[in-house]
Order: sequence, then structure tokens, then C-alpha cells
Amino acid sequence: MLRFDDVSFEYAHKAPILDEASFSMRQGSKFTLMGQNGAGKSTLFNLVKGDLEPKSGKISVPKDAAIATAAQVVDKDSFDLDLEQYYAQAFEIVPGNIKSLVSKAMEAVNFTVPVTRKVGDLSGGQQARLLLSYALIQEPDILLLDEPTNNLDQAGIDHLISFLVMYEKTVLVISHDANFLNCFTDGILYLDVHTHKLESYVGDYYTAVEQIEARRERERKQNAQLVKKIQENKDKVNFFALKGGKMRKLAKKLKDEVEELESNKVEVRKDDRTIRPFTIPAQDIHGDIVTISSVTVIKGHEPAEKEISKVLNKKSRLFISGPNGIGKSTLLRALVDGTSDGVKIMEDVVVGYYSQDFSTLDYSQTVYESLRSVAVHDNREEHIRALASGFLITNKLMDNTVSSLSEGQKGLLSFARLVLIQPGLLVLDEPTNHINFRHIPVIAEAVNNYAGALILISHMPEFADEIKVDDYLDLGKL
Repeated sequence: MLRFDDVSFEYAHKAPILDEASFSMRQGSKFTLMGQNGAGKSTLFNLVKGDLEPKSGKISVPKDAAIATAAQVVDKDSFDLDLEQYYAQAFEIVPGNIKSLVSKAMEAVNFTVPVTRKVGDLSGGQQARLLLSYALIQEPDILLLDEPTNNLDQAGIDHLISFLVMYEKTVLVISHDANFLNCFTDGILYLDVHTHKLESYVGDYYTAVEQIEARRERERKQNAQLVKKIQENKDKVNFFALKGGKMRKLAKKLKDEVEELESNKVEVRKDDRTIRPFTIPAQDIHGDIVTISSVTVIKGHEPAEKEISKVLNKKSRLFISGPNGIGKSTLLRALVDGTSDGVKIMEDVVVGYYSQDFSTLDYSQTVYESLRSVAVHDNREEHIRALASGFLITNKLMDNTVSSLSEGQKGLLSFARLVLIQPGLLVLDEPTNHINFRHIPVIAEAVNNYAGALILISHMPEFADEIKVDDYLDLGKL
């Protein structure tokens, strides 16, 4: 159904993304595409769709095969559309049975909201279902999924797993959720950010990860043996070269063998780099930092005001939970924006807000400008660049616009900004979305060590379970 033969691609000269990548997928197979943030996974998707042309090599897809992508995020230009208008964008000519097709696609992903609802009014989890159903309504032969579990609650993830297990078409998925992937994956394509090579492994997710580690260990041992042999020969070369006569010829022969042995060394695949440990400094402030007297919850698609009593002081930690669409993110936005009488932040409190849709970022700024704009305590360029480096934001990226970053890189940029902001209140809305799983323990440690008030929403148990929390608010139970 899909085949890459020695495909190479680069955006700029001598800056490769893919180097002679080869793989094939049979009809109905389901593969995972892995790689570090910024390695080029989304670029590979664009090559599959034909939005990009390879520098060399060949991409083969059956004639007339339909390809559809469930993107990571909804385009903000679509926020003013209602759902029926949004789905209609999937067709060059809107079919007469569009209502039936919409109903079928929404049912497939357990997406139950009125089609008159505006896209921008949907919760993060509802938007995730919208993106998947938008791809399905196109009846693709090849379905590309980019982080499909982001923002989904456990019920949504379970439904998606059931759907994919039964789905008969070809699927290529990008995800950092190991348990999710292991339920349906037939194999892994690993895009190495260091070599730009594509490695292929067959089997479920955990089996493939074991294969990757076994291969790396074999390469380490092979190289260790070669290094030992090379050193032995070098020592002999040095010894015989001083003897003269026939011994000098032997030294020349051994020197040639050293060069051959050097060429036989393999490049051991490097582990993905992990962000450096970091600290989010807290503003020194005391008193009732946050007061919540009422919240709005959405039940049966209708808002309802519920009276509660929550007060957060320094070092208070509140975890907010509830099903997708109940109003969790809406509550946080109202808190930060000051648009609700029921939630108040004490005057002069500096708020560090990690929004799941990165609405706090100005996409037109360069990465350096985005960091510089919040560096009120230390705006020295060397300090900003050093901090960014710890979040894998290289000097090369600093002059790029925020809009050019991958979603994972936008997430790391957001954490770097929180360090510079030095907030008295930290508000985190799904802070692990799009983030490489290797970074999660580092982020959890930084959040745990934060000394200010914390409000957290997270659907990732591996992260949420690591955060020390002293108060809970389940909107689903109000």
C-alpha cells in the first residue's frame, strides 16, 4: 500500500531530514512512526501525502489510493465554523448525503455534540475526536494519525484503541503513548534525528523496543571488539615501524588492516537526547493566591453553575479532572483571563500558564523574541540562549519563527518561558501533550520542586501519578 525506496529529503542544502529511507507497508498493516521532537516525523507524513517532493528516491502509493491525516491540532482559522461546515471542507464537491456521512464519522469516534456547535467552542478532547472523524469521513485507504491520544480522556483512548484494532485500512501513527501503541502496532519505523536514517522493526511496540535495544547492544559489542583489535594493531605498527627492513613492510600491512577495521566500525544509534533538569523559580508571594467559589460545568451540552469552595495558598496543589467536554480548560482560561466572577487570582500574582493549544505563544515572533519577551528578571542574551539549550532549543532554532517549530518543540519552548516568568501561580493544562516520553520524568521533577501554587490538568497517568497533589476537583462529580 505504501513504499519508500531510498528516499532522501532536505529543506535546505546539506541539512538532511531523511537520508535514503526505505520501508514498505502492506494493506491493512498498522505501523508506528517514532523519533525525537523535530526529527522530521511530520515531514515524512507530508511526503506520504505528496505535499512535499523527495530530493531523490521513489515513493510508491497505488493509483487513486486516498490518503487522509488526523492532524495534531485544529487550524485556528476554522474556529468560527460550525461542525457541518468544518466537515464539508474535506470534499471538493460536498456530497448530498453529507449529514449522514458526518453522523457516521462522529459515531465511529464516539463524538457526540450538536453539529451546530462552533469548532472553537470545543474542548481539547472534543477537538481530538473532531480531527480523527474529519480524516475518517474521507474514507482513506491510508490513515495518518499524528498524536491522536492528545487531550483524550481514558474513555476516549479506549474507544480509539477498539476502533483501530477493528479498522481494516492501512494506518501510520505518530504517538508517544507506549501502552496505547502496544495494543495494535504491527511494527515501528524509527526516524533517527542524528543520522537521518529510517530503521524498521516488526512486532508489537514493546517487542520492537527490545529489538532496538538488542541491536544497539550488538553494535556496542562489535565496536568494542574492533577498538581493541585496532589498538593492538596500532601498537604493533609503532613497534615494527622502528625495526626497519621487512618489519617496516609488516608495519605497513598492519596499518592497512587498521584502516579496514576502522571502516568496519558501525555507528551505534544514539539515544534521543533528554532535556536537562530545570527549576521553575517561584514568585515570593503570600496569602490566598486563588479563590474559587463557583465553576461552570457542561452537562448534556448545557452549562450549569456549581458552587464550590477552594482556596490556594503558596505550595497548594490542585488537580482538576473530569471527562472531555466538561469544562476543565474553560475553567483555567476563565481563571487566567479573569472572565469569571467565581474564580479570582490575588492582585500582583504572576501567572505562568501552559495552555494545551499554545495560545500564550505569539507564532509570528522568533523563538528568541518569544523567550526575551518574558525574561523580566534576567534578559541577558547569553542567559536566554543557555536556558534554551537545556530544552534542546539550539542556536539554529532561535532565529526561526515560533510557527515553524514542531508541536513538541512549542511545548519545550513553553516550559523554558515558565522558567523565565518565575510565576507565583503555575497553571498547567495538559503539559505533556506532544512531549517526547523521555522528557516526562524531568518535567515531573521540576513541577514537584516548584514552590508556588499549582493547578494541573493531565490525562497522562504516568505524569499525573508523579505529581504530589493535596487537593482535587472532579468536575464530573459536581
